[in-house]
Amino acid sequence: MQHGDGQRAENAALRLASGTLTLLLAIVLLPALAAAPAPKATPRLQSLQIDIWPEYDRPAALVILRAELAQDVALPAALTLRLPASSGGPAAVAYAKADKGELFNLKYDRSDAKDFITLRFSVPERSFHVEFYDPISTGASERKYRFVWPGDLPADRVNVLVQEPAESSDFSVQPDLKDVSTGPDGLRYRSAQLGAFNSGKAFPIEIRYTKNDARTSAEILKPSGATAAAAPEPTTDPQRGASSQLLLALGVILPLLLAALTGFLWWRQRPRRAAERSGGAGFCTKCGNPTAVGDRFCSKCGAAIG
Repeated sequence: MQHGDGQRAENAALRLASGTLTLLLAIVLLPALAAAPAPKATPRLQSLQIDIWPEYDRPAALVILRAELAQDVALPAALTLRLPASSGGPAAVAYAKADKGELFNLKYDRSDAKDFITLRFSVPERSFHVEFYDPISTGASERKYRFVWPGDLPADRVNVLVQEPAESSDFSVQPDLKDVSTGPDGLRYRSAQLGAFNSGKAFPIEIRYTKNDARTSAEILKPSGATAAAAPEPTTDPQRGASSQLLLALGVILPLLLAALTGFLWWRQRPRRAAERSGGAGFCTKCGNPTAVGDRFCSKCGAAIG
């Protein structure tokens, strides 16, 4: 019995010591835990538009992400966004002071992994813009492209717009984009609003079409050579432009000066000619003093008048 009582007393002492140690740790660590900042919530997008233009100006898909931060997101906002590793990185990262306003370049950091390129940047305004090119295999007439939105940022409203390449046929896209329109460039566009997406919710966009023309849409739609040749190129060299303006000014001013000088000389000779027509009156050939009919010497310098 004594051995059992001793064992129980030892266990009780161990439990008491363990509880005391736990309490002391809690007292020590609680202020530090209370002072630690809460993890920041992922900034929410008020809207996200995903534009995909296959074979627009390169044998690749031009992907444009246009986004606007929600009004309750504090600025500047730190963002993290993943792009497909196959893209090789962004062609542009920018922000705008207003939706669809002028774009200003943004600095960003990137880290590369097997499947994704991760961009980290801070936006001072609510609207930002990211674009990149993703390769498309154009070796066969049957072509396809697949883009996956990785769900890095939650969005209240997601719109998707896909441009059909020039000279393409049998075009299809999933999800089904039911709104079809023709743009000012003559190309057809398919679009749809897909609603809200939570953070971490990825969704794919798959495009298929047939195209036998190896040219891009920009090459197919560009003006003909005659029209392009008729349009003057802007002057990009300031020195060359200034020289052209100087030559133009001289070409205008010199004829005017010559005309004025000719008129002045004619006016200066007019009295002499009138005097000669009136019967010999004229000017002294030495000093230019006017002479009267019958004068044999100049009344001013005394020179003989022949």
